[in-house]
Order: sequence, then C-alpha cells, then structure tokens
Amino acid sequence: MVMSDNARGLILAVASSAFIGASFILKKKGLKRAGAAGTRAGIGGYTYLYEPLWWTGMVTMIVGEVANFVAYVYAPAVLVTPLGALSIIVSAFLAHFMLKERLQKMGIVGCVCCIVGSVVIVIHAPQEQTPSSVQEIWDLATQSAFLIYVGATISMVFALVLYFEPRYGQTNILVYLGICSLMGSLTVVSIKAIGIAIKLTLEGISQIAYPETWFFVTVAAVCVVTQLNYLNKALDTFNAAIVSPVYYVMFTTLTIVASAIMFKDWSGQTASSIASEICGFITVLSGTIILHSTREQESANARGTVTWYVGGDSVKSVEEEHLVKLSNSDYLERQEFT
Repeated sequence: MVMSDNARGLILAVASSAFIGASFILKKKGLKRAGAAGTRAGIGGYTYLYEPLWWTGMVTMIVGEVANFVAYVYAPAVLVTPLGALSIIVSAFLAHFMLKERLQKMGIVGCVCCIVGSVVIVIHAPQEQTPSSVQEIWDLATQSAFLIYVGATISMVFALVLYFEPRYGQTNILVYLGICSLMGSLTVVSIKAIGIAIKLTLEGISQIAYPETWFFVTVAAVCVVTQLNYLNKALDTFNAAIVSPVYYVMFTTLTIVASAIMFKDWSGQTASSIASEICGFITVLSGTIILHSTREQESANARGTVTWYVGGDSVKSVEEEHLVKLSNSDYLERQEFT
C-alpha cells in the first residue's frame, strides 16, 4: 500500500511535535541553571551557551524542526502547522513532572480540545499541490498580496524590537512571542520553498543553480536565528507552560495566513471543508487558551500566598495571625493578638 504525501506529512508533524515539546522543557531547565550561575538570558545574558542541558534541548529542537521541515514538503501548512498543538500537550505534561509546574484539571480539558481540533483538521486537510520549480515558487512569493504581507510583517517586527521590547519586553509576553511568530511565518514559507527545491533536485530536476533557492535559504537562516534569540528570552522571562500555548496560537495563525496567501492552500476546496478546518483550528485555539488561563491563574495564586514560619515547627498564613505591625517609619512595634 502506497502512503500518500499527506500521510507522510502527518507522521512527520506528530514526531516533530513530540521532539519540540520536550525541547521547551530541556531548554527551560538549562536556562534556569545558567541563570543561577550568571546573567539571565531575559536581560541579555548568554551564559546558557555553556550549559549542556540547554544544548540537549537545542539538539532535540533541531531534530523536531528537521522533521517539521520535511513535513512541509509533503503536506500543506494548513495541515502541518496546527498539529504543533501536540507539542503544547507534551511540554505541559513534562513541565508537570520535570519543572513542578502543576497541570490542573482544566489544563487536561485544554489538551483534549487540542487533540480533537487536530483530528478535525487532519480529516479535512487539502492535498498538497507541489510547484514544479523554484521559479514557480518565486512567482508566488512576488505576487502583490504576499509582498504586502511581508512588508507589514517586517514593519511590525522593527516596531516591536525598537520600541516595545525596551519598554515592555520584561512584562508583556506578547512582545517577545510576537517577534518570534511574525518571523516564524516567513520562516515556514521559506523552508517550504527550500524543501520543495531539495525534493525536485533529488528527483533529478536540479534547483541549486537558481539564485531564488539561495535567497530563500538566506531568509530562512535570518528568521530562524531571530526566532531562537527571542524565544530564549521569552522562556527565561515567563513560565514555560504559558510560553508554549501563546507562541503556538500566534505562530500558527500567522503561518496559516502567510501560507494561504502565498501558496493558495485552500484553492479548490469546498466551503464545507474550509469551514471544518476553521472550526478545528478554533477548537485547537480554545484548548491552548484554556491551558494558558489555567497556568496563569495558578501563577497568580502562587504570587498571592504569604506564609509565616512560627516557632520553627508550624506554618500560619498572614490571615491567621499577624505577628508584626508597622506603627510608624521609625520603629517596629511587636503586637500580640489573642
């Protein structure tokens, strides 16, 4: 039985999600170790480059990205990209056991939503329509609609880097992840073009001599380096269980938009199939939002808890007993309550 291109893409996308989900946790642990020994990545440090665990996570991510790269060669972005939700499930469960970031019951509901939505997308995904040459891909990339998207993306990235990052980067997760996601959408279309060029070359139709091939390679390299830099900052600054779903939602949405504009993925599909894919995508987004809100609520509760250690052997909350009262700015008055 011959396996279809979509089936190959599906298997590779699932494997990619498993590796990428694990890489988030390994890199997070490596960043925490490096931050304890030197300058944190979130404030411009690069001591994580000397941390073996961070490199283990990086290698794991590279394996996952390679699998993802090949998946885009065989299947359209509207199928491959949403399956990245599975990496959220992997990272959430690993964070529960390895980082002690507790996964609540509603978090499990969010994981189920991600799986259900992914299944709906797989069932209704369009078949891949592979261009016959890299020059044909270049024609798609230089159409006016996609050039407008590229111009808007680059403008927003510069605005985020030059204006918003210095002011809000340490407090608003959307700054770092916005840069990652915007650049990521360009990475995907570039990598898809490179993958198709490699596939055609292996089939005997060499695409190496075309300058367009090397242009796509350059764009992909710049975008990947930028993504990794700002993803490290996001992971070092914010909770890993929050970074993963928010990054997924933004990255997936922008990638599907970019791919739909450039490659016309939905061309030839019926309205019902497109509607089903959109519903599946919304279900996946709902799952990631549930995961996000669950982790955010837990984080807020943790920050609002204050405990007092009394007598060395018992613990009381601040609501149960006030041991110290500030009377004025000059001295502290100890006050006993009965």
